[in-house]
Amino acid sequence: MTTVPPAAAPAEVTEIDTSARWPLLLLLGSALLWLVFSGILALVNFIQLHTPGFLADCSVFTYGRSSAMQEAAFIYGWAANAGLAVALWLLARLGGSPLRSLNWVVAGTLFWNFAITLGLIGIATGDMTSNGWLHLPSYVLPIMLVAYGTIAVPGVLAWTGRRKEMTFAAQWYAVAALFLFPWLFSVAQMLLVFAPGRGVLQAIVAGWFVQGAWTLWLAPLALAAAYYLVPKITGRVIPSYDFAQLSFWTLLFVGAWTGGRHLIGGPVPAWVATIAVVSCALLLFHYLVVAVNLRGAFCSGGSTILKFVGFGLMSYVVGGFIDAATAMRGVAAHTQFTFFSEGQSQLALQGAFSMMIYGAIYFLAPRLTGRSWPSGALIRAHYAAAVTGTVVLVLSLLVAGFVQGRDLNDAAIPFAKLAGFYRPWLLAATAGQGILLIGNLLLATHLLWLACPKAVNPAAFSPAPTMEASVS
Repeated sequence: MTTVPPAAAPAEVTEIDTSARWPLLLLLGSALLWLVFSGILALVNFIQLHTPGFLADCSVFTYGRSSAMQEAAFIYGWAANAGLAVALWLLARLGGSPLRSLNWVVAGTLFWNFAITLGLIGIATGDMTSNGWLHLPSYVLPIMLVAYGTIAVPGVLAWTGRRKEMTFAAQWYAVAALFLFPWLFSVAQMLLVFAPGRGVLQAIVAGWFVQGAWTLWLAPLALAAAYYLVPKITGRVIPSYDFAQLSFWTLLFVGAWTGGRHLIGGPVPAWVATIAVVSCALLLFHYLVVAVNLRGAFCSGGSTILKFVGFGLMSYVVGGFIDAATAMRGVAAHTQFTFFSEGQSQLALQGAFSMMIYGAIYFLAPRLTGRSWPSGALIRAHYAAAVTGTVVLVLSLLVAGFVQGRDLNDAAIPFAKLAGFYRPWLLAATAGQGILLIGNLLLATHLLWLACPKAVNPAAFSPAPTMEASVS
């Protein structure tokens, strides 16, 4: 990031940024605390996979409980807080006016994080559900639903009160995420927790919720950031922009139907898995359009922010093609119920979502505080740690899953010997998670340094080309 005379900064830091400074910094600060905490738990989980005796005498950190806590802390702590902060800021910027009703954001953030803390305490004491991405105890789920709606209020007001009728792809994805998550979350609560369906219906709903939470909530939040940052930083219009709308609606209408790919071969109607296979193939159109629209991210021109976004977009597109390949029944026979699925999940969450959100944080935080990042070296170190850790983690899990699937389908190999064949790859995955944790600590420390009023002199960063709704 280059340095320019202080007089250049006020043109980029607007009332939209300064009015929302503390509510959005509260969201970002909470997100990074949960990111570090979930990283520590993830490291514990990976150690337990290849060394089962680690913390075996501590009931709080048994693998089942620590895994559930790590998942909840990452999804609802890091991803939700950071994604909402980015979405609210983007909607205000592109709407052309400051966020309104910011007290709702503060109240909602406090209740949201209180509910997560209470839920993790419940999981640690054994009060949890068996549903993926919904392990939290039933008594915190309604609190979270209300708190999320409270945080989203200023975003909805920014959308409905925007200054121009013209809208941008970043707004579409941000608004979709704000509206669709409460629907997904409330339906899942009813059908899995409060009035659970019987038999295979639970497995179908659970698969639908996990896939929907990714394709209709987390992925749109990350794509909103990417669709804003790439043209903003490069100063160039998005190529083939006419296809962006088709890509958006493809994701919304097809994305959640791909959840049935996790049930291939299970005791469910055959059409559930068949629809998922077809949906995965249809969704390739969305990934191709995203790659074409945002190919400017792969020519960073020295911008570290674009490097984060570019790696995240590459992970997102590659992950989509891997999902389509593993949805085929012949491939699923070797990858299902193995570490390969965990590798796909890490590619989506760590490689795609987190990397794009990191880029958004590095862009918006200086504009919220009115100061530059104190150290360019720390940003580069975080990028190196994030990329290295993600690559090592994902590749190790994919290879471990391939070895595991190959050996599970070989009747000549005793089941007791399977763990020895993929243990080296789990050790490598542990190292990858450790590197990611170091990167997370660097980002959290750097944001704390930036937010400290006496840390740096104000106004010393390069404003990007102006492409806000108020002047475009």
